Amino acid sequence: MFNITKKEMQWGEETLTLETGKVARQADGSVIATLGETSVMANVTFAKQQKPGQDFFPLTVHYNEKYYAAGKVPGGFFKREARPTEKETLTSRLIDRPIRPLFVPGFKNEVLVICTVLSHDLVNDPDMVAMIAASAALTISGAPFMGPIAGCRVGFEGGEYVLNPEIDDMHKLKDNPDQRLDLVVAGTKDAVMMVESEAYELSEAEMLGAVKFAHEQIQPVIDLIIDLAEDCAKEPFDFQPADYSELYDAVKAAGEQKMRDAYAITDKQDRTTAVSDAKAAIKDALTEEQREDENLGTALKKLESAVLRGDVVKNGKRIDGRRTDEVRDIVSETGFLPRTHGSALFTRGETQALVVTTLGTGDDEQMIDSLQGMYKSNFLLHYNFPPYSVGEVGRFGPPGRREIGHGKLAWRALQAVLPAATDFPYTIRIVSEITESNGSSSMASVCGGSLSMMDAGVPLKSAVAGVAMGLILEDNGDYAILTDILGDEDHLGDMDFKVAGTENGITSLQMDIKVAGITPEIMEKALEQAKAGRMHILGEMNKALSGAAAFSEHAPKIETMQIPTDKIREVIGSGGKVIREIVEVSGAKVDINDDGIIKIASANADAIQKAYDMIHSIVAEPEEGKIYKGTVVKIVDFGAFVNFFGKRDGLVHVSQIENRRLNHPSDVLKEGQDVWVKLLGFDDRGKVRLAMKMVDQETGEELKKEEAVE
Repeated sequence: MFNITKKEMQWGEETLTLETGKVARQADGSVIATLGETSVMANVTFAKQQKPGQDFFPLTVHYNEKYYAAGKVPGGFFKREARPTEKETLTSRLIDRPIRPLFVPGFKNEVLVICTVLSHDLVNDPDMVAMIAASAALTISGAPFMGPIAGCRVGFEGGEYVLNPEIDDMHKLKDNPDQRLDLVVAGTKDAVMMVESEAYELSEAEMLGAVKFAHEQIQPVIDLIIDLAEDCAKEPFDFQPADYSELYDAVKAAGEQKMRDAYAITDKQDRTTAVSDAKAAIKDALTEEQREDENLGTALKKLESAVLRGDVVKNGKRIDGRRTDEVRDIVSETGFLPRTHGSALFTRGETQALVVTTLGTGDDEQMIDSLQGMYKSNFLLHYNFPPYSVGEVGRFGPPGRREIGHGKLAWRALQAVLPAATDFPYTIRIVSEITESNGSSSMASVCGGSLSMMDAGVPLKSAVAGVAMGLILEDNGDYAILTDILGDEDHLGDMDFKVAGTENGITSLQMDIKVAGITPEIMEKALEQAKAGRMHILGEMNKALSGAAAFSEHAPKIETMQIPTDKIREVIGSGGKVIREIVEVSGAKVDINDDGIIKIASANADAIQKAYDMIHSIVAEPEEGKIYKGTVVKIVDFGAFVNFFGKRDGLVHVSQIENRRLNHPSDVLKEGQDVWVKLLGFDDRGKVRLAMKMVDQETGEELKKEEAVE
């Protein structure tokens, strides 16, 4: 009934298995990949005909995590997996980016890739397993896919690269000083296709070494996929790219000079209009049959690409007249908005980001429910890209995949310089509003995010800047690396290479390739050129920082205190009664964790102090020989009971009230009276013994022995 093909190999510390032929047999390609006890099923289907008029490649990748894979029931009312989580969206993009360029040029049939996590051992992250499964399923499906690819994760500990580190080693990387890198690399047999990373100030050499290490480690996986395909791959789909050479010659003859003239205009809006006019003029010069050709859009794009790329490689001339290694003009401003906790307006050429920092308390931390379990995040970065930023009318609504991906890239870049939660106990939320865009708004978000946090008084370890690099790679091997690319250079180029970091090293690297990969030599040069660009941008950013920013008067103030864990129950009280009373009486927010760390937050310093004193009185122990101010709560024949330390009372014996004989304590004391007392100690039964007579009741200072006797 089943025609099963199964291949396996030892990969690092685990066994990697690829299996097909038993499940989802009606899909064009279906593979279950297993690493350790983490299993992901990838299913591939593709349309056998192109939709009429289709002028782009409709590839869709979905990565789904099923809670049953980790033996969990989803949270929420409906108890069913709902909209994609951030992890699912980012992993879908992670798989899409390296496979998209590897389909045969001209193939525009719809392709659907669905990766489903079936089992999760909580040790091996399913994202890399999903990438391998998707590659294997595409390779055996018969689709015109020029793979296979494979991917892996790399850590960096003690100066050594680590293949596929465990999930716990990568979780909350900034809290793990031994691990300095979370790098994902995907590539083919010959070249790297995609890089994504979170790093902690690694040098360019260390980062390049990690990429090379990853590319070496994926080679046996690629061989395993090829071995699987040799046994069970379907016949290749009969696809021949359309021959539109005659149409292209006609388009080139009709408008090459018009297109060159259009791309000679430096202003983006004027250039966009001129390019549109040039295309319209070209179409007018063509025959009716040529205008109806479905390859006309492809021919026009090829002409644009030829004009742009040729000038850059041959003459070193870019659209806006810059040198290949030149960064556009930069203007940085901080304190742009009056009521926010921190704000910055970062403008680089025609790209602009308005970035705002808000400081919150523990109540504002984001709860994240994942297959690995529930955890909190106290650093949030949200990126918004409205249509007006590129002068267009378009969809405006919830963030799409691109916005989530760009936001996460900026989040990774800034994560490395945040202060420890014990030093700065705030939840930090950054929002980047892209108000103009013409190239690398994500890197503008990094620069603006760094500036706005500094404006909010966040004690960052260093300022962070980011720059986007591009590549023009010709068929003859000639190439040009471009610093701070424009949108058109990204659209018509071969590489999008984003590097963010401090003066000391790289904090994030993202690379996407549109051709069959680049060599280590090109990557090394790109990293060197990116470093120079980053240093220049950091210098420009420093001009906006006149000095240490004052902490915003509108931000909540937070005081932290540590209490013994065995006192936590006393602070919370039965059913939370005590902590609710502290909040109501003081007016401050109080948050306590399982380690006994308490955060007290309020815009009012007096409220924080009152809550602090109330908590301290509950958890602290009175010290023998110390003087306290108390209140007489009860008078009896043999003395007075004084509340002197939180809710703790002690007895002042009648003989310890004054240096004379009293008939009754009420001769000098009354209930509700404030008095100064000295803690003499504790009796055999643990009862508190207090004294008044050796303390000056006016000043609260201890009297000298001769004064006390008098």
